[in-house]
Amino acid sequence: MTIAALTRAIRLLLPLSLALGATSVAALPATATNDKLDAALKRRLAPASPGQMMDVLILLHESSGLRKGLGAVRDPVAKRALLGQRLRDTAASSQKDLRQWLDAQGVDYHPFWIANAIAARVPARLLPELAGRVEVRTIESDAPHPVSEPLPSPAAKATLAGEPWGVIKIRAPDVWALGYKGQGVVVAGQDTGYQWDHPALKGKYRGWNGVSADHDYAWHDAIRSFINAGTTNSCGLDSPFPCDDNGHGTHTMGTMIGDDGGANPIGVAPDAKWIGCRNMEAGDGRPSTYIECFEWFVEPTDMAGSNPDAAMAPDVINNSWGCPPSELCDATATNTMESAVDNVRAAGIVVVVSAGNGGSACDTVDDPAAIYASSFTVGATNSSDVIASFSSRGMSPTGLLKPNVSAPGVSVCSSVPTDSYSCSYSGTSMAGPHVAGAVALIISANPALRGDPDTIQSILESTAVPLTSSQGCGGFGPTDVPNAVYGYGRIDAYAAVQAALALVSPQVFSDGFE
Repeated sequence: MTIAALTRAIRLLLPLSLALGATSVAALPATATNDKLDAALKRRLAPASPGQMMDVLILLHESSGLRKGLGAVRDPVAKRALLGQRLRDTAASSQKDLRQWLDAQGVDYHPFWIANAIAARVPARLLPELAGRVEVRTIESDAPHPVSEPLPSPAAKATLAGEPWGVIKIRAPDVWALGYKGQGVVVAGQDTGYQWDHPALKGKYRGWNGVSADHDYAWHDAIRSFINAGTTNSCGLDSPFPCDDNGHGTHTMGTMIGDDGGANPIGVAPDAKWIGCRNMEAGDGRPSTYIECFEWFVEPTDMAGSNPDAAMAPDVINNSWGCPPSELCDATATNTMESAVDNVRAAGIVVVVSAGNGGSACDTVDDPAAIYASSFTVGATNSSDVIASFSSRGMSPTGLLKPNVSAPGVSVCSSVPTDSYSCSYSGTSMAGPHVAGAVALIISANPALRGDPDTIQSILESTAVPLTSSQGCGGFGPTDVPNAVYGYGRIDAYAAVQAALALVSPQVFSDGFE
């Protein structure tokens, strides 16, 4: 049976009538409590007039057991298809009454299934009644915010001088010498978009066959309406091809897979293929655009948004963005995004997330999605293996050790629009792509690890170059490894691949939730 046929068979075996635990509910009185509103939304609601439109994310209660048994499903495509169908069934059933109510109120909305949630634009006067509905778990702000990277104006160059220092530092060329360059692996990024036909990216784009482009299952634009009223961006809305209206995304993708076949071997895994999703408009994103990209990656679609196919999902997703509490996200109340990230990882996809640029103080890893247990969070180091001054330190607000690892993130050389290169970008955004590329090298060396984020993360942590800090964040001492400054240390792709090759038997996959 082909993978596509297997995916279709799983869908047929799981009809909507088997939605797990979903129930039909009725509205509660409009006078019901609004305690379900998160802190960020309450701050925006306080001065609002009754008719003021509020962009919100409505998270519904999720049935238990949706991820149960996934660890026993060895085939990663079958695992994704099974989880995806369960999530779709639950969303279709539990959202039905709420969507009918939103329709009756004339509210514009967009439903999700990767988290059981609905993004909506609601007049302030309706929020108490909406919060009073028993199927609603929380209502969160969906206001926009800018990418928070210390990006100077890039000094564009026509070419670079060989491999960038970060690629060398993590010993990626030593992995290439073993014959593993990411072949057979698909990496993904959600970012400001991508110049897909950049010389360093075009040959690696899954939508390019060497003669013509077909963007089905290779590109999705989550910017379907202007985020900032009265503004425009160079990519427009719902771009039919990969486009970058900022430059940030093109740079991060270059570090993952870039290679022009000549003087610019800039990527960690140059034989991997890439797909992408635009989650920001000119550097401004919102939680719903991030979640939309996560959903699309688990089951990519054609350009019409139809025919989702779990077999076309990537193996790893790079997320070089954050959702800061100061501008939008309440770090203790972003339940919707956390649910989405949990489900992406449960689907067997590694979720790499930049730690943020709130350093150098402790307890500055406080931006979703870096704070989540399911995120593989990355700090930034310089060429001397010293933590970058801007790199956020742990612990996380929930007491988790963050970052998990560190990687090169200072003056990183990579691709930028248009057809150029720059070495002036610094940030944990530049560190994360080194880790995503290393994940591709690991899977290329040992394909049995595809769909097993837990083992891949363990390999990268256990083989990292241990680095220590006297800063004492999180109560860690000056000789403790791991610690809340570097995590387990700076990644070593060569050591990680050697460890992956030593795993001679197939792994028993864990979904981490049972």
